[in-house]
Amino acid sequence: MQQPGFAQTSNTLSPRRSFGGGSFIAKFLEAQNQVYPQVLGELRAGQKRSHWMWFVFPQIAGLGRTATARHFAIDSLDQAEAYLAHPILATRLRECTQAVLLHGPGGVAPRSLSQIFGYPDDLKFHSSMTLFHRADPDDEVFIRALRAFFRSREDQATVDLL
Repeated sequence: MQQPGFAQTSNTLSPRRSFGGGSFIAKFLEAQNQVYPQVLGELRAGQKRSHWMWFVFPQIAGLGRTATARHFAIDSLDQAEAYLAHPILATRLRECTQAVLLHGPGGVAPRSLSQIFGYPDDLKFHSSMTLFHRADPDDEVFIRALRAFFRSREDQATVDLL
């Protein structure tokens, strides 16, 4: 099924237009609104099949090299905090992270991050969890993700850029 604003190519979705023209928050909402049910379904099934990593699990600016990665990069800890302060974006990020945790060690259907996301999206997940853990060190879902998949270690490249 083709999603509005996306071109269907086999089993993937690729942005066919820019998600610009609005605020920092608006670009994430616009991109997510078009594919969020599919994203959550893929994560609950334990395998990412389409292209949405940049705007569901964003990273700190300076890591991604593509235009899309740069467009959806978070520039600072303040922006990460603003992302977490938004009721929809924060809820979705936590819900998606919890869906990934279903497949972590001790989960209902354990899988490795490389099985869930593939490379390099498994690295992007680490970066995103580090960023949002730094933005809210007390948030249990980010603590659990770092503990389950990374032995509580943060992504050093993300820490260095913060």
